[in-house]
Amino acid sequence: MSNRKQADAVVVGAGLAGLVATYELTKAGRSVVVVDQENRENLGGQAFWSLGGLFLVDSPEQRRLGIKDSPELALQDWMGSAAFDREDEDYWPRQWARAYVDFASTIKRQYLHDLGLRFTPVVGWAERGGGFADGHGNSVPRFHLTWGTGPEVVRVFLEPVLEAEERGLVTFEFRRRVDELIVEDGAAVGVRGATLEASRTERGVPSSRTVVDEFEIRAGAVIVTSGGIGHNHDLVRENWPVDRLGPPPKTMISGVPDYVDGRMLGITEDAGGNIVNRDRMWHYTEGIQNWDPIWTDHAIRIIPGPSSLWLDANGNRLPAPNFPGFDTNSTMKAILDTGYDYSWFVLSTSIIEKEFALSGSEQNPDITEKSLKVAAKSRLAKGMPGPVQAFTERGADFVVRDNLPDLVRGMNEIGRGGTIDLQQLERTISTRDAQIDNPYSKDGQMMAIHNARNYIGDKVVRVAKPHRILDPAHGPLIAVRLNILTRKTLGGLETNLESQVMRPDGEVFDGLYAAGEVAGFGGGGVHGYNALEGTFLGGCIFSGRAAGRAVAHR
Repeated sequence: MSNRKQADAVVVGAGLAGLVATYELTKAGRSVVVVDQENRENLGGQAFWSLGGLFLVDSPEQRRLGIKDSPELALQDWMGSAAFDREDEDYWPRQWARAYVDFASTIKRQYLHDLGLRFTPVVGWAERGGGFADGHGNSVPRFHLTWGTGPEVVRVFLEPVLEAEERGLVTFEFRRRVDELIVEDGAAVGVRGATLEASRTERGVPSSRTVVDEFEIRAGAVIVTSGGIGHNHDLVRENWPVDRLGPPPKTMISGVPDYVDGRMLGITEDAGGNIVNRDRMWHYTEGIQNWDPIWTDHAIRIIPGPSSLWLDANGNRLPAPNFPGFDTNSTMKAILDTGYDYSWFVLSTSIIEKEFALSGSEQNPDITEKSLKVAAKSRLAKGMPGPVQAFTERGADFVVRDNLPDLVRGMNEIGRGGTIDLQQLERTISTRDAQIDNPYSKDGQMMAIHNARNYIGDKVVRVAKPHRILDPAHGPLIAVRLNILTRKTLGGLETNLESQVMRPDGEVFDGLYAAGEVAGFGGGGVHGYNALEGTFLGGCIFSGRAAGRAVAHR
């Protein structure tokens, strides 16, 4: 067994929430041991791979674009989306929701700005909702894209942590798999587990689980920041809410690396921590298989504009409000209720050129590398962005054809049980196309497109000018098979506003804290049933900040 180490805190997990907590601890002069089962290459965890979107309210970026936002409107949207309905399990999530919206409306931007984080000028309008003012969705654009995407969000916290490492305040213990929380006299006082064999794998690549030793680390407090269950498909299916989302999909692809296994949830529960809202999760319906994968079943999410025609596996148009980019969970249920676990986008080349964004730092090299010249050229130029074109040429889920009969044949060749009928699809597209000639429409999706183009940020860079999909001038035609992509755990360890883990009896678990996805991004489920997007990284920052500050002042 390796030598015991003493510190003011041990942080389990070197992802974003863990780095934020460590940053706050070292600012206060506290010593920290950071334990992670992966190697140093994986510092920052999932956040490194993210698009880097952050939820902000009434920001300078919004105001410059003429967006009128307010804390009151944001809280209305949050509560309408969360739909909290559990008296006990939602007690702390409600408190966290109010606190987070206040954070996003006041000091969040300045806190990040002081660390060096900057945003692109166009604010995105994600998760537009289900069609009612008091229901799910963002009333206004709030998705602030980081200049530098996920790696930049990681960098601004990682650099001061690495400086603290040089000063001797931080010790990293990589390749340490925590198997047990050490609890003495009712308080968490450390962790123990297995030392895994050394690994030189690149970031995100699956690593060995061969055990070579054991370890034990003791500290004044334990902060669990180990992430969710996104790559553990068995746990996803075990907790899947069939009544709300339909039957769990047979085929799932993974939007997070293999190490996102959810182990610490069960380990913390066994030690006496309380888990709430296990059945709440956030997975995407627009997943495509990465043609150049890094981790197992590597999935990429399409972040679509509103114009693609969304069809089920048999070619039926999905009912409102299941339009691209509007209501993730409603669309999930609509798809799975068909008995199939996939759906289709059918669109023109003109639509894909303007409206397809791919989530992830590696799929947006111009923004990730902070190249203003390259970004301006790629975002405003005609033609497909390079990463999107690569998928149309190499992606297993893409069918590109010059005419509709050939497109239908290609769709049926890669379908997983459903059948597309040529005449039916032609009728569906033609009916939609007949709504194009006027700047108004009775078609709900066409109304949504016109509404989106009233926002300058969408009109200039995000939403294609309305046109007929079957017009050859806008071809070739494209169909994309969309798979279920696993991503976020919305429930988790119940925590109070200081990120202290709660016991099942409602008492505080002394010495034990949790932050990030393992805590449902705060409270055990700050998002409730639905996420407003841009809130995952922000939730890691907010809850990690709370945990670090609370432990620093013990």
